Amino acid sequence: MESETLSSSWQFSCDLEVNFESEEKASIVYAALNVDKELQPDKVKRVMSVCDGKLAVHFEAVEARFLRASFSAFVDVLTLATTTIEEFSPEQEL
Repeated sequence: MESETLSSSWQFSCDLEVNFESEEKASIVYAALNVDKELQPDKVKRVMSVCDGKLAVHFEAVEARFLRASFSAFVDVLTLATTTIEEFSPEQEL
């Protein structure tokens, strides 16, 4: 019964997928963002993975406001990491 209570408390979720079109760039962003753990792990969970040049992120939270705050903060840092890669990545010649 205790596990049912715990699993049902994570009732808010959201998925985000960003296509970097490069396994290397997606992995760099994953490595940079994976070190930042959730500030309230008892209220928000975040799981990230990289596959086929895409960064996939799954969020779960006990309340909508925690989900929104976590997602928003993550997107801010994701934007910074993506902008940094675009700025310093060598141009690819076709």
